[in-house]
Amino acid sequence: MEKGKKTAILIPCYNESKTIEKVIKDHQVVMPHADIYVYDNNSSDGTDEIARKAGAIVRYEYRQGKGNVVRSMFRDIDADCYIMTDGDDTYPAEFALELERQIYEKRADMAIGDRLSSTYFTENKRPFHNIGNVLVRKLINVLFKAEVKDIMTGARGFTREFIKSFPVTSKGFEIETEMTIFALDNNFKIVEVPIDYRDRPEGSESKLNTYSDGYKVLMTIGTLFRDTKPYLFFSMISLALLIISGIFFTPILMNYFETGMVAKYPTLIVITALWIIAIISFFSGVILQVLKKQHRHNFERHLNLLNEIWSKES
Repeated sequence: MEKGKKTAILIPCYNESKTIEKVIKDHQVVMPHADIYVYDNNSSDGTDEIARKAGAIVRYEYRQGKGNVVRSMFRDIDADCYIMTDGDDTYPAEFALELERQIYEKRADMAIGDRLSSTYFTENKRPFHNIGNVLVRKLINVLFKAEVKDIMTGARGFTREFIKSFPVTSKGFEIETEMTIFALDNNFKIVEVPIDYRDRPEGSESKLNTYSDGYKVLMTIGTLFRDTKPYLFFSMISLALLIISGIFFTPILMNYFETGMVAKYPTLIVITALWIIAIISFFSGVILQVLKKQHRHNFERHLNLLNEIWSKES
């Protein structure tokens, strides 16, 4: 770690009494220079007291959901490097040092602990989670022309610039997906560090729901795709509407050439409405893309202003 720099380890927790002490102790051994923050999210099993006795700084977030916890952590804590991990002891603490190194050497604005390239598929006992991780990864990489290997990992390192400019909108476990898309869309430097993954110890239960949380993640991807690439999003809708209307319009047109008469007036009215919607959708995408570009310019000015303020403070 660089002299005079502050590293904060962030651990969002909900009912992790069986593992939180070990997670804290392991990070204290590996990173004695770091401050460890545990944000308790309405635990009912004494997670907060165990964390406090283990030496962590305990704070509370009463709005349920990991996204709400991350929002509070990012707003409240000031540091030069942030390491986020889970309280379930699935990520070995030793890898936090490598994530920290990537941040302090300015190789990354967000360093990702890549589970999928190491032991995740052999350690994780929930096959639908494995399928979901692969599906989300491929979908985001196609939509954003990226090559990120692990989209949904909870082990990450961040710069202060990233933390203080990231607008958290997710409330639950889709927060990791939101972080990744935000970094890709705003051209932040991303580095992936392969890390070992181990399944939860016996008696420790996952808070993830494969179907409901998977649905939320997919909805988040769709929403962020619309917001970050509006021209492509609305152009795809326009194209789909034109193809559908073209399929129904072709027999009407052929019948007109053969008989000189227009048949199926109700169908023709619907087709005309689809054409109008397609045109509106296309130009909506054009307008929103211009606004998105203006927003991007404003965001870059915001980052420059933040850097000026921080350089004066230091």
